[in-house]
Amino acid sequence: MSKINLSLTESELKIVLEALTDMETKMAHVCATSDNEDEISDIGNDLIELRLLVKPLVKRATREFGENINNFSRESL
Repeated sequence: MSKINLSLTESELKIVLEALTDMETKMAHVCATSDNEDEISDIGNDLIELRLLVKPLVKRATREFGENINNFSRESL
């Protein structure tokens, strides 16, 4: 299996994490609301793979950059 190693700044990683988190939310919504068994199965399998990617990535990002890496709010501090 081939691999790609990335080096991301905090701001770049935050964008990636926000996109993956948004995708996870949308996929979970499809699984929870769809009446199509095939769709639920396909999206559900992808959701499992996504979560297997996101969980360790969030853990490492938090360890490296702190809890704020998971704050995607656009509100002013």
